[in-house]
Amino acid sequence: MKKLSLLTLAVLATSAFADEGQWQPHQLADLQAEFTRVGIELPAKQVAQLDQYPLNAVVGLGYCSASFVSPQGLVVTNHHCAYGAIQNNSTAQKNLITEGFLAKNFEQELPAGPQERLYITEQVTDVTDNVIGTLSADLTGKARYDAIENNRKQLIGECESDANYRCVVRSFHHGMEYFMIKQLMIKDVRLVYAPSEAIGNYGGDIDNYEYPRHTGDFSFVRAYVNKEGKPAEYSKDNVPYQPKSWLKVSGSGVKQGDGIILAGYPGSTSRYRLTDEIVYANDVAYPLEVETYNLFIDTVERATENNPEAAVKYASRVKSTNNRLKKRLGLLDGFKVTDIAAIKAEQEAQLLAWMKADISRAEYLASYDQLKSLLLKMQGTQSQDLLYSYAQNSDLLGAASRLYRLAKESEKPNAARKIGYQERDLKMIESGLKRTQTKFDSDVDAKVWQAFLALYLTQSEQSRISAFDAALGLNPSMDEAALAALIKPYYADTALNTIDGRLAWMGKSVAEFEQSNDPFIKLAVALYQTNLKREEESDELSGLLAQARPQFMKSIIAYNREQGRPVYPDANGTLRVTYGSVDGYPAADGVYKTPFTSVRGLIAKNTNTVPFNAPANLVAAYNNKQYGDFYYQTLDATPEQGWLCSLVGCEQPKVSEFNSIPVNFLSSADTTGGNSGSPVMNGRGELVGLNFDSTYESITKDWYFNAKITRAIHVDIRYILWLMSEVDNAENLLAEMDVVK
Repeated sequence: MKKLSLLTLAVLATSAFADEGQWQPHQLADLQAEFTRVGIELPAKQVAQLDQYPLNAVVGLGYCSASFVSPQGLVVTNHHCAYGAIQNNSTAQKNLITEGFLAKNFEQELPAGPQERLYITEQVTDVTDNVIGTLSADLTGKARYDAIENNRKQLIGECESDANYRCVVRSFHHGMEYFMIKQLMIKDVRLVYAPSEAIGNYGGDIDNYEYPRHTGDFSFVRAYVNKEGKPAEYSKDNVPYQPKSWLKVSGSGVKQGDGIILAGYPGSTSRYRLTDEIVYANDVAYPLEVETYNLFIDTVERATENNPEAAVKYASRVKSTNNRLKKRLGLLDGFKVTDIAAIKAEQEAQLLAWMKADISRAEYLASYDQLKSLLLKMQGTQSQDLLYSYAQNSDLLGAASRLYRLAKESEKPNAARKIGYQERDLKMIESGLKRTQTKFDSDVDAKVWQAFLALYLTQSEQSRISAFDAALGLNPSMDEAALAALIKPYYADTALNTIDGRLAWMGKSVAEFEQSNDPFIKLAVALYQTNLKREEESDELSGLLAQARPQFMKSIIAYNREQGRPVYPDANGTLRVTYGSVDGYPAADGVYKTPFTSVRGLIAKNTNTVPFNAPANLVAAYNNKQYGDFYYQTLDATPEQGWLCSLVGCEQPKVSEFNSIPVNFLSSADTTGGNSGSPVMNGRGELVGLNFDSTYESITKDWYFNAKITRAIHVDIRYILWLMSEVDNAENLLAEMDVVK
């Protein structure tokens, strides 16, 4: 209890200075006092407007964030966000991942890939009443789930009357509210400039989530439209898109203590989950996920060891899996260092006491009990569900299953089809089938599938899926050789391993699928009913949770409002804004980590061996004092963090000489996955950096925001500008950008 009390004291002591919150834009108008506190000059009401600067320059990639930085549709994002586009244009003979790429004119820019999109959020509408306002309380389980899905589909159909827009209806506060997001969808995206991996991924997986960091995690792409200015599929006749706004770029950057705004599309957080869910994640879910990630990485590395062409094809998947692996390991370590379950349990106890203090809150208490019961049921099958999904982890089986599901759904009226299989989705399905070819190798896919089948067979008979075992002819006595022999004919006798072979199945009837002799098609048909039944069972549970979670969220919001605290929703992939200050933090060893790293430090790390292999031209430019306007003697403000160090016992931050070019910096902004590539702006809304990572100590912020140590890592815009002007000679792009000092 003493440990918990001290920790709680520290949290309470920092709460008045916390920059926690991934805010919906419309919430910002109520946060002017916070903007003023951290030193943001832009009015909060302006930042809240989707059609005004700077939010109208912020875009999503579907998995990362980005921003326009020129009137010619030039977009800046992270190197690891553009990794798929770089890999899409790489071969073993011309590997743009290792070499880097720079287009000197529009004609040299390369197609990013058939699935790449840019999404510009133009409208966000509260549709809660339309989605759940008319649902009867008696409607539960799958019936409730289906009713919500039907209402969502109807709204989406009405919104997408213009084919240039993509609309989604997202749940907020775990189903308490629903908002429809209308986005202009740019379909022609091209790679413009990517530094070599020695810059864009300097430090590699060793430095991932670590600090100090020296990574130039940036790349540029460009949005293209047809000559009428409308979104269109790739064509050599398309022209650069002209955005309504683009970010000014600060050539002066930031210093310690400066306020910043960060905007983007954070993926998922779990701040309002129950203690039981934290315990389950720590004890069961995360260790199992770590096992599957390690298995995938090790299998691919062995399978591509002497196959450089295949290694290029799988590079982006290995990189993203490595990132997820280190995040899971960080979460497990973070749970050991900070007893988040105990903190959540104490907060939960306070909430329960509040519920019990007033008879009018009895409904909240009932929802809490129901939620705990449903979670216990869900956790009972989660491990089985994960291993079963991985047992189907073949790209060709995935393609066959999706194509057969498309045929089944196409027998229904469009409005009755499952989301993901409607007419609006056909182009993306087609693009996905094409995109597979640039990241697929039959031998590697077979080895990955075999490895996960072996893992699946380690389960008890009760945990395995009998219909799956029967369809494949699996039994737990199978060794490596037996599994290899079992799946070999699937790859030998299929036509799905080519683009044309996959696309040929689009539009075919259910009967044609069921008469096919293609082994993957036959397996997909055989597994369809089993998978559909499991999906329906999942929908039933989701429908029950769609009642319990919103009611529980209402109790959290009511409890916080009584104490004068606004509540932001968990991240869900929609546009959010956070704010904070440029600041270091007290590390676990008690040393205060300063907020900036430098080119001097980067060169000191250089070993000329991957992943610390600084490019020779970068080292030469710095050693020859080709600093441009980006050399700084100091980047520190007068330290105001003394109160924090006196509380936790770290060394006092000091004003110190910097004497170099800045590379990365830290801020207290509240970020998570999906915020990669998010523009970091100063108080005037000028671009000062790109978000790309968090410190290792911060990984647990997906569950709990600890203000004293939570820090996001950003690549400094001055480093990007220095590389463009003094190292990579990207003057053509600099000329497009509005760089101000």
